[in-house]
Amino acid sequence: MSVQAIWTTRQAVETPAPQVVAPTNVVVPVPLPVGRAKRTLDVAASLALIVLLSPLLLLLALLVRLSGPGPVVFSQVRVGRGGRPITVRKFRSMVADAEELQADVIELNEHRDGPLFKMRADPRVTPLGRWMRKLSLDELPQLFNVLEGSMSLVGPRPALPDEVAQYPPELMRRLCVNPGLTGLWQVSGRSDLSWDESVALDLSYVDQCSIWLDLQILIRTIPAVVLARGAY
Repeated sequence: MSVQAIWTTRQAVETPAPQVVAPTNVVVPVPLPVGRAKRTLDVAASLALIVLLSPLLLLLALLVRLSGPGPVVFSQVRVGRGGRPITVRKFRSMVADAEELQADVIELNEHRDGPLFKMRADPRVTPLGRWMRKLSLDELPQLFNVLEGSMSLVGPRPALPDEVAQYPPELMRRLCVNPGLTGLWQVSGRSDLSWDESVALDLSYVDQCSIWLDLQILIRTIPAVVLARGAY
């Protein structure tokens, strides 16, 4: 199957993203330039993975479609490099009305030290979604984000607009680079990390960003995904 066919299939099954803009009450530092080597790696690797994983992508799309009502691909506005809004895509791993139901489970948040909502046994997650999350398969559609340039293979976790609105000034440096499909946060514990630990790793990546660091993180991502460390 061609990349164009996969792209067309993805567009046919995804839900339109809500019209949300990036927060305007924060000052975003000047973005760092995207190095040619990093962008070349992003394009080559994402394109190769999309082609190689196309049977798996189509199988997951079919399984999500059969798992219950709702779109196959869940689209959500996040804040990208320089503070601009980007649409991040995932295979839907929750029930169709999960965002409306968040108020019912907000008190069960296990990450109370920051603006993130995380819980190990979120009742909104479907059985298929729990399996996909365990192996990070729900994030595979973000390869298209990497290919189009709104994300990178490696970078800080893509943040929600409401989350960015709560950032202290020193944390705005996270927005100097493209958010990533993986990063220091994923290979160092992922959801098991505290808020302070995860943002410290993101800032460390921004300060040390290089193609060599990206290659090291990509290699470390393989065992992290296989062993499902901190994935839920």
